[in-house]
Amino acid sequence: MIVSRSTAFISVFLLIAILSLAAIGIVKGIGIAITHGPSMEQASGTIVSMSSDHSFMLKTADGMLEHFQCNERCLGAESHMRRHLNERAHTDVYYMRAADGTLIAVDVD
Repeated sequence: MIVSRSTAFISVFLLIAILSLAAIGIVKGIGIAITHGPSMEQASGTIVSMSSDHSFMLKTADGMLEHFQCNERCLGAESHMRRHLNERAHTDVYYMRAADGTLIAVDVD
């Protein structure tokens, strides 16, 4: 009787764990498309400079500098971006690539 209860408990626990990991993998794989749209990309790093024309430079973890231009939604986060610049805080940028290659920042966190 104890063995069958233990086996049932372990089986249910493993089933829940497998289903949870599968759901996390699916959400992680399509997460940006769900939250920001299908054409979005994501970059991470620290903001190293901001210009008066609402553009900024992001230094990624591998040392690359990327130049982003803010759109209307990004402009609302300008004070948040300045705080990240002053604190050298980790920043996630969700952006679209324009036809001419310009990186247009839509959301900055």
